[in-house]
Amino acid sequence: MDLSALSLAELRDLQQQIPAELKRREASEKANVLNEVRAFAKARGFAIEDLLGKEVKVKASSGGKVKVKYRHPQNAELEWTGRGRKPKWVEAWLAQGGNLDALLV
Repeated sequence: MDLSALSLAELRDLQQQIPAELKRREASEKANVLNEVRAFAKARGFAIEDLLGKEVKVKASSGGKVKVKYRHPQNAELEWTGRGRKPKWVEAWLAQGGNLDALLV
């Protein structure tokens, strides 16, 4: 496909159409593959659900707790893992000229 012959407006229109077409084709391809796998399993006397088990889920995380990385020197209840936004007490510490290394556990 020669894109150099298209106008800017045509290129932008094409750019808008591509994500929807990709999504549609991906869904179609997945459905085709699933049907092929079901037919393959059925030819051998199984249902795909029997092979995979009734509940197949991918775990997003182990659910473990993240270790504390920083702790306030005067108030041990104020802790931070170092992930996400800095808590207000850390912001206050830094604003007073403190440094994060001093809060390391």
